[in-house]
Amino acid sequence: MDTVNRNVEKLSAGASRRLAAHVAATRYDSLSPEVIHAFKRALLDFLTCSTAGSAMPVSRALLSYYEENDATRVATVIGSGVRLAAPNAALVNGANTHGLDFDDGHTNGSAHPAGAIFPAVLAAAEQHQASASEIALAVVLGYDVMLRIAAAMHPTSARRGFHNTAIAGVFGAAAGVASLLKLDAEQTRHAIGLAGSFAGGIREYLEEGAEVKRIHPGKAARDGLLCAEFARRGITGPSKILEGRDGFFRTHADGKVNWERLLEGLGRRFEISHVYFKPYPCCRHYHSVIDGIRELRRKHGIRAEDVEHVEAGLYAVGVHGHDHKHCDNLLDAQMSAPCAAALALVDGEVAASHFLPESLDRPAVRAMIQRVDARLDEECERIYPGRRSGAVHIVMRDGRKFDLRVLDPRGEASNPMSDADLEGKFIVNCEPIIGRTRCDRLLGKVWQFDALADVSEMLRC
Repeated sequence: MDTVNRNVEKLSAGASRRLAAHVAATRYDSLSPEVIHAFKRALLDFLTCSTAGSAMPVSRALLSYYEENDATRVATVIGSGVRLAAPNAALVNGANTHGLDFDDGHTNGSAHPAGAIFPAVLAAAEQHQASASEIALAVVLGYDVMLRIAAAMHPTSARRGFHNTAIAGVFGAAAGVASLLKLDAEQTRHAIGLAGSFAGGIREYLEEGAEVKRIHPGKAARDGLLCAEFARRGITGPSKILEGRDGFFRTHADGKVNWERLLEGLGRRFEISHVYFKPYPCCRHYHSVIDGIRELRRKHGIRAEDVEHVEAGLYAVGVHGHDHKHCDNLLDAQMSAPCAAALALVDGEVAASHFLPESLDRPAVRAMIQRVDARLDEECERIYPGRRSGAVHIVMRDGRKFDLRVLDPRGEASNPMSDADLEGKFIVNCEPIIGRTRCDRLLGKVWQFDALADVSEMLRC
């Protein structure tokens, strides 16, 4: 036991300092073309989700409040043309990005980075007139810090009731803005140290579909931006915020931390290259089940009315809070594995419009939801969180049975959506809001991002 403790002590020593030094020392020129392309893919998906999510009720309510109370007009709220103070724009854009549960994610860390990192960096960039290369570097580093922290503490943090997007996101946002502001290693360490006291967000929203979940990435973006700005002005944070005796990993993950995962390949391996993109606007935990049902439906000509029962096999985190069959509001529906499985069986597709009340109230969908059960699958549990797999078992009324196990859902790095797929997702979801001409113009700016002279022009495109 002493040997184990000594090894942990050795690995954890200086973890906060090393992350801060990594952020302060990394330069844009050191990023590979592959990492820059991964940034552009993430940017496109962020614009898709933030634009589409801007029409959601939570987003409209937040914007209404800030329009009444903020006349600063510094940073753009995407999808509206409204400008607010940088922290407020970051909060609204973060909520927009998570408004349809359609934003990118990270399997190892079970977190959604785009809504925490892009809004913070872009709002600060508009305020400080940052260049395209400064923005790209800041986003890459923000993703890296956030997702390394999330992966190091998952699944313990989630099992303790924390939402990794919120609690890890604030560290990533602080790191990204620290890079943008060109803070040195000590200032960056203070920014990250401050972020630890802003790290909050619990998963109780699952119990009743509470809309606060939408705000979690925005809160992380706003607070991370503030932490970097505070550090720039000399306000200090704990120097051992992650590894300290009363530090973040003890309070939020009970000290159960994969220190090697936190620090391995630092400066060589960037987490932005390993995010997934969502083809379906619902919780990622059961996308493998949706893929499996759609494949079985296509292959065997399965009709929902002929199905007796469906078992959706998942890992424990995927079952907990996602096995309910009530769909009283949008979040309820998006967080329900039986609901998503039923939609896949009835419609063959799972799109944002399918989660609207008029779709869910169809008798065929209501009946199908009751015939789907989410269950713990031992093999899915064994390989999680390395892989977000799912096992589908369908029993037909005539006695036939169909089974399929999907190891990696569509959109993972091992089963990726192509650039064309991401463009299609952008056009389908954003054209009704901003029109095809603006969509085409934005697409051009995304793929040529590193050549843009004025990035804020893209946000108002």
